[in-house]
Amino acid sequence: MAGPQSNETNGREFTLGVDLDGVVADYEGWFRNFVAERKGIDPAELPPVNQWSFAANGWFDTDADYLQAHRDAVNDHEMFAKLSPLAGVSDALWAMSDAGIRIRIVTHRLVVNFIHAQAVRDTVSFLDTHDIPYRDICFVKDKADVGCDLYIDDAPHNIEALRAKHGPSVAMVYDQAYNRHVPGLRAHHWGDVVAEVSLRTGLDINVVERNPS
Repeated sequence: MAGPQSNETNGREFTLGVDLDGVVADYEGWFRNFVAERKGIDPAELPPVNQWSFAANGWFDTDADYLQAHRDAVNDHEMFAKLSPLAGVSDALWAMSDAGIRIRIVTHRLVVNFIHAQAVRDTVSFLDTHDIPYRDICFVKDKADVGCDLYIDDAPHNIEALRAKHGPSVAMVYDQAYNRHVPGLRAHHWGDVVAEVSLRTGLDINVVERNPS
């Protein structure tokens, strides 16, 4: 069962700040099916997500329409508990955790008012269900104030804010179609994150498949 860790790294811990949606969890995949069902269309008929805003991608007329759909998905359908994890994320995070890296979940999932309890409860359920290790969970909009050695995030505005405050090397982009215009450090899969953390810490981090099928 996933949960708070107890690993230490010889005095000083290296803290990895980990976003959830689009980095650990496949938000777009689940939400695509949900939106398509509401519209009565095949999921493949929804345009590809090449921009950050779902409205800009043509899924909704306005951002307000998107937020309403998001609210319904979270509140009425337990979306945050039902998302699928991205490939390799559990094994990679456990390898880093076992090497002494502090895993800090940093997410802005409380973006919609009045459904916070549901969002928090289902987030923890997802982490436990999919064996995602963590020491802390921070539900926060301004991620630059959380205090991590390295952040991994997919949102262009978060990457820009983090780098503006702490320098270009503090944030690693987790590759998605909507963030390809963002320059600098980038991970195409979780192996790239492990490699970067290994480089920065000097630790020999070996990823082992924990639950082979």
